Amino acid sequence: ASNPSIPAIFEATLKFENVLVRVDILERLADDRWRLIEVKASTRTKDVHLDDLAIQTHVAMGAGVRLEGIALLHLNRAYVYEGGEVNLDRLFVQQDLTVAVLARLAEVPQGLLSMKAMLMEPTAPDVDPGHHCHTPYVCPFWDHCTQEKDPRWVFYLPGPKRTFDRLAEQGVHTIDTIPGGFKLSDTQQRMKDNVEWIGPDLRAALQAVRYPVHHLDFEGFMPAVPLFPGTRPYQTLPFQWSNHTEHEDGIVRHEEYLCANAGDPREELALALLRSVGRQGSICVYSGYEWRILMDLADALPRLKRELSAVAARLWDLLPIVRRHYYHPGFEGSFSIKVILPALAPSLDYSNLEIADGGLASLEYYRMAFGKTDAAEKTRIRASLLEYCKRDTLALLEIRKILLQKTFEPRDQNLTPV
Repeated sequence: ASNPSIPAIFEATLKFENVLVRVDILERLADDRWRLIEVKASTRTKDVHLDDLAIQTHVAMGAGVRLEGIALLHLNRAYVYEGGEVNLDRLFVQQDLTVAVLARLAEVPQGLLSMKAMLMEPTAPDVDPGHHCHTPYVCPFWDHCTQEKDPRWVFYLPGPKRTFDRLAEQGVHTIDTIPGGFKLSDTQQRMKDNVEWIGPDLRAALQAVRYPVHHLDFEGFMPAVPLFPGTRPYQTLPFQWSNHTEHEDGIVRHEEYLCANAGDPREELALALLRSVGRQGSICVYSGYEWRILMDLADALPRLKRELSAVAARLWDLLPIVRRHYYHPGFEGSFSIKVILPALAPSLDYSNLEIADGGLASLEYYRMAFGKTDAAEKTRIRASLLEYCKRDTLALLEIRKILLQKTFEPRDQNLTPV
């Protein structure tokens, strides 16, 4: 730090009153003064960032660093990469937070004393778990602190946290003991009833499809630093799709696409998709993700805009239909496809797959396409990606068929204990 030729120190480690911090960047200014810069992967300033910076500032100043400025450096979502070298001045936004951080500085010493006192206690603090355990980040001790909670703990009710707070204030701890007069949403009430429920309009909603019925799923990745011209930081770029097509005679055809190289996958992916879905039939999806991908593709590929927009207009979302017209106790208040699939088609769950969620799929694709992986590893990843995406669309097909079949089964007032 005493060498004036060093313009900045990265990961500067400082300690004051037994509190250690690592400052992302200490930028040297004039007259032996410094600017403290925190780097975040987010695209905007959050309240928790100010607390983070206040503690770092307290320690830095206590350690004798003469600070002249305090800033947050984050990615600029508005930056559009034009090709060639990435323009770092436009990729990042540096926001001066000196005034806001200094306004919090007076609270830091007492806050640190409270934290130190808690850490010196022989036992963990006796605090009942709740929504505070997920704000601003998920606590790593959540599983430990909730291991003795009833499987029907009221916290597991879907919906706003105020419902949980009101029930806790009334001393209600399990879903089964919620008083009859307590106002619940439809989904909350179905979770409380804990029986299979089939809405009277489920059959009509499911039969609204037009054959052939396609079942579509995209996988995408979101590079922080744009890789291809015309893209922005954290823009979702699809690299894969799967389509199970069911014809009216019951025959099912499966087609798929996975980008094979490190190039921009969008045009080749879009052309292959247009060939697969053709111009006829509903396209079954589960959430609005596929619609957003198609709209982004239409904007990025002007010559295919009309065709891609027409595909988007044929999307038929199964998620709201399930939400409105069906419930199974195995859902436990969730309508995620990863949750409802084991309840409806246990043989099709994701437990036997090497890749079992979209987050890992995007990481593995990036490693396959852009990482230093050998041919054998690339082949393994490719096979795992194809199997995962295929499972998603097969799940869509089976869920739709199983739900339709249930509407023809005899039910006693549509309430069936499971």
